[in-house]
Amino acid sequence: FDLNNTLSKNECLIPLQELLKSSAFLVDDSCVFGVKILEIKLFSTEKKAAVVPKKVTTVQNLFIQKKGLIKGTYTWIMDNYHELDSKYFVCSPTFEVGGHKWHVGMYPHGRRNITNHVSLFLYLESSDKLCDESGKVVELTLSILDQKNGKHSTITSGLLVFGGESSRGWSKFLTVKKFKNPSRGYVVGSRCVVKTDFTIVGSSNDG
Repeated sequence: FDLNNTLSKNECLIPLQELLKSSAFLVDDSCVFGVKILEIKLFSTEKKAAVVPKKVTTVQNLFIQKKGLIKGTYTWIMDNYHELDSKYFVCSPTFEVGGHKWHVGMYPHGRRNITNHVSLFLYLESSDKLCDESGKVVELTLSILDQKNGKHSTITSGLLVFGGESSRGWSKFLTVKKFKNPSRGYVVGSRCVVKTDFTIVGSSNDG
């Protein structure tokens, strides 16, 4: 779309009455929209205005709100965390939600160029990877539980899409200093507990 032009072409619109009557697009007065923009980079060796080709491929996804939201909760208990702490990456056992297989991954000392932080992600199993055209819209909450005081470290996302990208989460979930502070209760003895709550709120198809 054009930020300077608020008018869409006719083929991009759905009549309001059709939307209001639809049991698939509008559920409990809630509607979810998804947009995918393919970025086209144009380069010119000369100081001239770049010419955009007349035929440009565009992809549009409408994520349909499902009547019954699919909710999943998984608790990952690590009783041998001190053995895992030296590893670059550790992952939970696989669990199933919404007909798909998932696992939680932790980077105890940070992911890639991130250091001094615990990184935490939810992964869609590679063997169950969705294509971009059949993405799942997910609301995600990841928590590292405080086993002493109940003051858990929790982050909740907005709407995320699992499609071509098969993992979502936070590289800077919690500083290593806070995570290893004995008074915080994130690691007690050799036990660490990570909880995952997520809801599949829609899909780019009815499947």
